[in-house]
Amino acid sequence: MKPTVTHSTFTIERNYPVPPERVFAAFADPAKKRRWYAEADNRQPEVYELDFRAGGSERTQSRLGPNTPFPGTALTNHTIYQDIVPNRRIVFAYTMTLGENRISASLATVEFLPSDGGTKLLFTDQGAFFEGSDGPKMREEGWNRLLDGLAAQVK
Repeated sequence: MKPTVTHSTFTIERNYPVPPERVFAAFADPAKKRRWYAEADNRQPEVYELDFRAGGSERTQSRLGPNTPFPGTALTNHTIYQDIVPNRRIVFAYTMTLGENRISASLATVEFLPSDGGTKLLFTDQGAFFEGSDGPKMREEGWNRLLDGLAAQVK
């Protein structure tokens, strides 16, 4: 029988020429996070809520654009923050839903490490991808685009 879940782990490293406090703030501040995360790829979120604390949650819902496989379909991300150490680490569990179908569940860790002239960010995603999901390769590409957008926010 064919497996119904694909498991994957990937790590992305980025360097930002600002202190860890500025990069961390782009995750913690709802207005900043909305710009680089919820509004990425010119999306206009229908829902964006952020309660940034351990045990808090984040919810984003937007519609897929016309040049996607499912135009007009709702894409929902629901996050629960597991651990937050200011300016050092964020750990969160998140699920993604396409329409009414849950497509993945992940545990992500973001580390903010001081480096010469700025911050080294390490993003690690441990995911379970279900039927109808975007899959690990597309998820990694998506996070790469998001972290590129983060660079513009922390300038």
